Amino acid sequence: MGSDPAGTAVVSTLFRAIAVLRVVVLVNTVVLYAYRYDRYPHAATGAWALAGLTVWTLVALWAYDDARRRRWPLLVTDLAVAVGAILLSPYVKGDGLNATLPGFWVMGVVLAWAAAWRLTGGLVSAVLISAADLSVRDEITLSRWPNIFLLVLGGVVVGFLSDLLQRTAAERDRAERAAAAAAERQRLGRVVHDGVLQVLALVQKRGSELGGEAAELGRLAGEQEVALRAYVQRETSTPAEGTPYDLGGALAALGTSTVTVALPATPVRVDPVAGVEIAAVVAECLSNVRHHVGRDAPAWVLLEDLGGELVVSVRDQGPGIPEGRLAEAAAQGRLGVASSIRGRIEDLGGTATLETGSFGTEWEFRVPVR
Repeated sequence: MGSDPAGTAVVSTLFRAIAVLRVVVLVNTVVLYAYRYDRYPHAATGAWALAGLTVWTLVALWAYDDARRRRWPLLVTDLAVAVGAILLSPYVKGDGLNATLPGFWVMGVVLAWAAAWRLTGGLVSAVLISAADLSVRDEITLSRWPNIFLLVLGGVVVGFLSDLLQRTAAERDRAERAAAAAAERQRLGRVVHDGVLQVLALVQKRGSELGGEAAELGRLAGEQEVALRAYVQRETSTPAEGTPYDLGGALAALGTSTVTVALPATPVRVDPVAGVEIAAVVAECLSNVRHHVGRDAPAWVLLEDLGGELVVSVRDQGPGIPEGRLAEAAAQGRLGVASSIRGRIEDLGGTATLETGSFGTEWEFRVPVR
């Protein structure tokens, strides 16, 4: 069934169309039965059965209208009602029946399965109903084949269309989100360029002119300007969703004379969204090493590909993070660890573990990948 808002909307639309069909075929079934009422040996029983089908149709229309109720108990019950009505047909209509008691009403059940469970649901339900139909016949002739063929074909076609429409809607939503995100990144990029980058460039220039401690501040401002400019450019050129992202290559680019990067022997290609975020987290960790341990402090990055999960470790040999320091920084509004590191990993469905002490600091990130 719809596993996302777009898919759910498509399925809901299909069920509204099927609801109209169910009412039409129910009216057709009841009218035809009433017209031939006197011909059946147990007509009263059939009338009660059709009354039950009418009640169940109304219940189904209400139940299928809410995505939360479109689960297997409802669909299986719907199919059981159709099969039960078919199996009751020989008793109601007698030997040599031409049409089953529910008649074309069973189409609604097949289409409901197809809309909810796509091609597989349409095929399975059509086969089961066809088998029930054939089981009540005195003899199986070629005259039955057209109805069975159309029933199976209808289930398969509607199931295929349900799958196609849901995929198309999901892709459309992803494209719209990507376009909106790209526009927002461009807007933020302009804001950063016109404000923060200009200020950092000015601080770098004035610091160099003043010399002394101001020169060191200017140098740090210059580093941040370069890093921020590169980040903005990277964010505005994020690979299209679905394009493999070379995470190993991105992490290798972070290696320097003091940063050692260890990678698997084979390329590690992941979803671009996950790849960009993981690379940004590692870059943030290395930035913390430079600023809090020292520019020449050694650091190590290890990437492991465990199949369905990536494990990334970033380690240094600094003095460690004092107890309570991260909570204090977060309370002061400095969200480097809470947002840039933990937040990114958690958004990817992963976990971030921090080990710190006199031995140094080590981050371990575990991220499920596809």
